[in-house]
Amino acid sequence: MEAKVLPLICTPPSSFPTVPVVVRSSFLKTKHTPGVVLRRCVNKEETLLEGMPKEYYDDEWQARQREKTKELHRLRREEEEEEEKKIEEYREIGMRLKGYPQEEVIKARKLVSSFIRAEEEVEEKIEEAAEKGELTELVLMVIWNRLDLARRDEEKDAIRSLDLLYRRVETEILKREATPAMRLLNDLLYMHDGFDDEGWLKECKKHMVNTFPREDPFTILMPAGFDIDKHQGPLRPPPEVDDPLLRIDFVREVDALLKEVRSEENEAQSAQGLDPESVASRLKQMEKQRTIRKVETLLDLAINLKW
Repeated sequence: MEAKVLPLICTPPSSFPTVPVVVRSSFLKTKHTPGVVLRRCVNKEETLLEGMPKEYYDDEWQARQREKTKELHRLRREEEEEEEKKIEEYREIGMRLKGYPQEEVIKARKLVSSFIRAEEEVEEKIEEAAEKGELTELVLMVIWNRLDLARRDEEKDAIRSLDLLYRRVETEILKREATPAMRLLNDLLYMHDGFDDEGWLKECKKHMVNTFPREDPFTILMPAGFDIDKHQGPLRPPPEVDDPLLRIDFVREVDALLKEVRSEENEAQSAQGLDPESVASRLKQMEKQRTIRKVETLLDLAINLKW
């Protein structure tokens, strides 16, 4: 009995449609394979990051950059706050003169500007203004505002010049408003040239003799030049002096001034540092002590004054 060999025929299921050979071959030959697409994405990313530095991929370097950025922002905020503070201070300085009449403020500013431009002739300008009655508290305020602005801007030359101008104008105002005893004391101190103490004391004694009325009872009643023993001499009445300064009044006021200054000296403590402000404070203190010693010498001279 012979076996029959049947041919094996595979028929694709009906759910899977047959794909033509032409379509299959064209799909296999396409250029857009998955591997090629992936490689193209990677190459594109590398091209975008090609210009970045190597540190860009370092996390520690990026953390340091973020800290630097924070520090820059902090410094910028501090600068802005400092600028706002300066603007507020300038505004405050400008508001100091708001309570004065505008015309008087303009006049005072012009006067201060003339002092600054006068340079070597500033003493004459100040005395001339004092005689005209132009030196007022408003003039001092204008000078102080300029001095305050110069200090905030750290203009050393302007600070020095304006400080001297302020003290000179203030001294002239106080001199005009002071009592006769204080005016005499100021004149005597101003006579010192800084070198010849003996010559200065002689000039001060002569000036005191010419200023204080004689305290001898006979010379008070009789004019100068009349001989009390021989009853001879001119009988002209002495020239009348408005509000004569007595020696006792001068001694009393100068002694009270010294007591006040000494009490302030005991309360104040001298700076001990080596910074410019401490050194300047000590120099001012030394100058004040020298002036106090001169006043003490003048007080002793007035107490022991003999004609």
